[in-house]
Amino acid sequence: MRAHRRLMGVLVAAALVVALTGCGGDDEATGTTTTVTPATTTTEEPTTDEPTTTTEEEASEVRAYFMRGEEVGPVAREARGVDVAHDAMEGLLGGPTPEEVEIGLTTSIPSGTSLLDLDVDDGLATVDLSGDFASGGGTLSMTSRVAQVVFTLTQFPTIDEVAFRLDGEPVEALGGEGIPLGEPQSRADWEDLSPAILVESPLPFAEVASPLRVSGTANTFEAVFQLEVVDGAGAIVYDEHQMATSGTGTRGTFDVTATFEVTRPGQGAVIAFVYSPKDGSRIDIVEIPVLVS
Repeated sequence: MRAHRRLMGVLVAAALVVALTGCGGDDEATGTTTTVTPATTTTEEPTTDEPTTTTEEEASEVRAYFMRGEEVGPVAREARGVDVAHDAMEGLLGGPTPEEVEIGLTTSIPSGTSLLDLDVDDGLATVDLSGDFASGGGTLSMTSRVAQVVFTLTQFPTIDEVAFRLDGEPVEALGGEGIPLGEPQSRADWEDLSPAILVESPLPFAEVASPLRVSGTANTFEAVFQLEVVDGAGAIVYDEHQMATSGTGTRGTFDVTATFEVTRPGQGAVIAFVYSPKDGSRIDIVEIPVLVS
């Protein structure tokens, strides 16, 4: 009998456990909290084909003026950013390249000359160069180096004249020859060192094609000169009379568009000259080597 009671007690206890377990599925009812951990997911950053913004400054072309014989002649140099006059001066002080030397370009500016400062205000560029600028050379060398700086800086429409300083001090006269520099210098002051026909575009070694824009300044008899384009076969593919805005003692400008058909691409030239009124020979010849394509 006692064994029967014990068996009934065990069965009752088991039933209670089952009942309690069935009710325990409600966490709110039991006062417990169930924490759900979400599955770990990887979110990929969207890809884009848009270019990355860079701070690299855009390059532009400026001119540095060297000497071709006893007259100035421009070549191309690279400038970056907005301080183009500074970059043009640095290109000038760096001297001509070996290729430019091969076509007869030289510099009268002494090696080692450095640019200390350059300020542009109201049409006047004040350039401060190291004392090396005044070293060595005779009259032609001194005048040539001044002309190189003046032409290089006055290529820009914001600069009409140039004032010189050496090692921070104003220059009254340059060299033993006493070349006067107390007043600002313009291109007109150095007309004697400018060729009769100054071609400023295209520049040496440029790649050109038809139609070709040729521009610059000229001071020729009655403002007239001749312009030729020679292609890679040595054929003259353009040959026309041109006229500057003024001449016969007054320098004028010209801006010509030459159209032509190339017989063979390759190394050619843009040639400007004057026919001598005396005997018809070519004089005041300026030849710009270009790659005709």
